[in-house]
Amino acid sequence: MQIKLSEENIDFFQCVYEVVRLIPKGRVTNYGAIAKYLGTARSSRMVGWAMNAAHNLPDVPAHRVVNRIGLLSGAAHFSTPTQMQELLEKEGIKVKEDQIINFTEHFWDPQVELRID
Repeated sequence: MQIKLSEENIDFFQCVYEVVRLIPKGRVTNYGAIAKYLGTARSSRMVGWAMNAAHNLPDVPAHRVVNRIGLLSGAAHFSTPTQMQELLEKEGIKVKEDQIINFTEHFWDPQVELRID
């Protein structure tokens, strides 16, 4: 399946990138958590498309976004097959067989972390 960019999609992608820029070093989130935070809980696939388009944007830490069980599902979109893992490991996140060890310990939930009280 291929997505066509429209003015609406570009705005959505920019919202995704704004959330991703807020993920602290040493933490990760997933596509669904970003979608839910943006009020579009059923659009995790669209978040994935945004992330696929973000790997060359230097200010978007795309390596911090993984799938719902901590798999490095976006690794194929980086410059090398191991770049995503290497970037995570530089931040202290251990990865084994393309999956984050202790995923829940490193999970950053924008619904919780960006909540305005």
